[in-house]
Amino acid sequence: MEIKNLKKASKRIIKAIKNKEKIIIYGDADLDGACSVIIFEETIKNLGAKTPVIYFPDREEEGYGLTETALNYLEKEAPALLITFDCGIGNFKEIKLAKKLGFEVMVVDHHETLDKLPAASIIVDPKQKGDKYPFKEFAATGVVYKLSQVILKDKLTDSLKRNFLELTTLATIADMMPEVNENAEIIEEGLLYLETSWRPGIKASLDSIDDILDLRQKISKIISLLNVRDVQDRFPASFRLLTAATSREAEKILEILFQKLLLRKERIKEIIAQVEEKISQEKEFPIIFSGDPLWELILLGSVASIFSKEYKKPVFLFKKEEKESQGTVRLVKGLNGVKAMLSCRDLLITFGGHPQACGFKLKNENLENFRNCLINYFSEKQ
Repeated sequence: MEIKNLKKASKRIIKAIKNKEKIIIYGDADLDGACSVIIFEETIKNLGAKTPVIYFPDREEEGYGLTETALNYLEKEAPALLITFDCGIGNFKEIKLAKKLGFEVMVVDHHETLDKLPAASIIVDPKQKGDKYPFKEFAATGVVYKLSQVILKDKLTDSLKRNFLELTTLATIADMMPEVNENAEIIEEGLLYLETSWRPGIKASLDSIDDILDLRQKISKIISLLNVRDVQDRFPASFRLLTAATSREAEKILEILFQKLLLRKERIKEIIAQVEEKISQEKEFPIIFSGDPLWELILLGSVASIFSKEYKKPVFLFKKEEKESQGTVRLVKGLNGVKAMLSCRDLLITFGGHPQACGFKLKNENLENFRNCLINYFSEKQ
């Protein structure tokens, strides 16, 4: 038994390679998305594919997922096979636009599906309706690793497998996917490979961390570093570091990330204090719902996680821009942010993610109604 559409996606990709079609690899800018892109790029290059176009949306500038900004930038590449990794399952409007621009869209994702699917030609997501694969909790890289196995077949050498499992392990831990069943197997094997990785970026990262820490602690530190926002030429730091060709190149990137990590920690403390001040002004708050024009979207996930654990309440934090706001959601186990937002979907531009960690975008005029809708939803769940 395989994940639904895995073979169909594999055949379409192999056909595109044989026909020398242009392929666009579109990945979410977090570590899971970056590792997914690297695995897939190395997979198709091993079949002789020409260098693909790679695009990561900048969350601060564009938001999450397949964006209109990205499509306008990529329009010059049409016609092409555009494949989204770790995003796309909730991009209904954007996928319609992509098709109008001349792209064939394939979605490879692992996020919760909504009440319908986007109009992509092929969707690979173990959480979609009709998927009978027994394990559903892969990171996006886990799904991509499965796809690579089907694409490469006997061309998946031991060294490639090791290479892909290192990245899949790193991303599965980073995305906080349940370490059970197939994820547990991936991590157990991948950790052995990570310790002696050939990748200059991983090797330099491990060498930069105190030797008194065990491997899991070191991996946790590396993940924190790779979550630091540093975009150059549209490529996030995680992608640049993990594809660095030399130790010196990797060390230069690490120097930047260590400096930015200290600034990130200080900024997170500032935002936490500001949220606490806003909370203190409310007598009752069934949910934490707060935004500010000066908050960096990339930091709000960490802040929301802290408040979710402390208050055991749904947390919705957002960066409020001139006309629209985009935000992040964190909830304790047992609550489902995607379902909550599904009940308020008429107020939202886009939304999606995991039950306990997701995101949204909406017009500012709908903020108060969105807040009230969420309060009503969670009140009924108590």
